[in-house]
Amino acid sequence: MVVPDTPALILAPMEGLTDAPMRAVQGELGAFTFAVSEFLRVSAVVPPAHVFHRHVPELRQGARTPSGLPVHVQLLGGDPGRMAEAAVVACDAGAQAVDINFGCPAPTVNRHDGGATLLKHPKRIREIVAAVRGALPRDVPVSAKLRLGWDSEDAIFENAAMAAEGGAAWLTIHGRTREQGYKPPALWCPIRVVRECLGIPVVANGDIWSLAAFRRCREETGCIHFMLGRGALADPSLSHQVARELGLLPAAPPPTDDTPVDWRPPLTRLLHWTECGPATSPGRIVCRFKQWLKIASLYGTFTDFESIKRAQSVEEIFTLLGRPVDRC
Repeated sequence: MVVPDTPALILAPMEGLTDAPMRAVQGELGAFTFAVSEFLRVSAVVPPAHVFHRHVPELRQGARTPSGLPVHVQLLGGDPGRMAEAAVVACDAGAQAVDINFGCPAPTVNRHDGGATLLKHPKRIREIVAAVRGALPRDVPVSAKLRLGWDSEDAIFENAAMAAEGGAAWLTIHGRTREQGYKPPALWCPIRVVRECLGIPVVANGDIWSLAAFRRCREETGCIHFMLGRGALADPSLSHQVARELGLLPAAPPPTDDTPVDWRPPLTRLLHWTECGPATSPGRIVCRFKQWLKIASLYGTFTDFESIKRAQSVEEIFTLLGRPVDRC
């Protein structure tokens, strides 16, 4: 969990990206304080325990990855009563912390009264957080993840206050509006204002793609709690660099800019954890590899995506990377 005066580095929930195999890989890197699961949607029917176990298999293992990284369960929905019921089911299934998604910008989610659409209704944010908080034991923390607003960053001030009033133990703020989507730049200054006004910890999120970006974010927000998303996937060393800056890991010599990322070890571990889980088609695994390397290519830590995107098998991808596949 997030403690007021103790730095924390959190792996972001990203739909279709940070699933259980990816959380296992990131957990093995040893830099994150905890991870947040992809959201589980709460609609007309409250998900039963087996759905939680399928999407967050760590719940069967003390809500931790195989390497011991804690995993918090994220819920998404707009009905306070059903969200509270779902939170109880999640805890009965093994969840030890619950996060509420008020930031997903996907149109299909927003049309069904979930995610960022609730940023237009501050009082509903308070009602949802309060319902979930009131349904759970006091030792189970409830947190919330928000964007700055629907179309105005000024909305964050009332929305954050409502989430805190509802009983959120901490807030994670993505420094963009819903209308902004993922377009740069993230706006970090409003996060500082919220942090200085609220009496609970605030986690800064958005556009932390490098150590230099992290340092700028820390300076602009004054935060000691941070969430890494796509940046952590684009550069597997970034979480270690940030964790060292936060004092979560021992200091080490700075990396040299001309040292290329060796993608074979993390891809080997992703292959391992994917094959350890429910049956997954070879084609699906190839798609996951391409998805990860595509993010890296956009950031510049992988420069040969044109050849990889035509690969048809795991073996072919590893051959293109310069080493036969090693199923460990």
